[in-house]
Amino acid sequence: MNLNLDILIYIFSGLFALGIFVFVFYPGEETAQTEDKTRLAYLYERKDVIYENLRDLNFEHKTGKFTEADFEKMRQNMEAEAARVLEEIEKLEAISA
Repeated sequence: MNLNLDILIYIFSGLFALGIFVFVFYPGEETAQTEDKTRLAYLYERKDVIYENLRDLNFEHKTGKFTEADFEKMRQNMEAEAARVLEEIEKLEAISA
């Protein structure tokens, strides 16, 4: 009798573990229906991120977190990246127009 109870416990424990495993690792519907981004959509998002980073950099510089030299170097790098992104956006829009 005790052996049958042990076997039932092992079976139910295994089924429970299997159920948890499936629940955790089975992909849901939201992962199956992702939208592919175009290069242009990615660039617009990147532009927004760069502008936000520039605003944050200016704020942090005003609060004294960066020296003038560090601020100028980071600002120039971000502005150069923004210029590259804007240039690529213009090229892609000209092609698609």
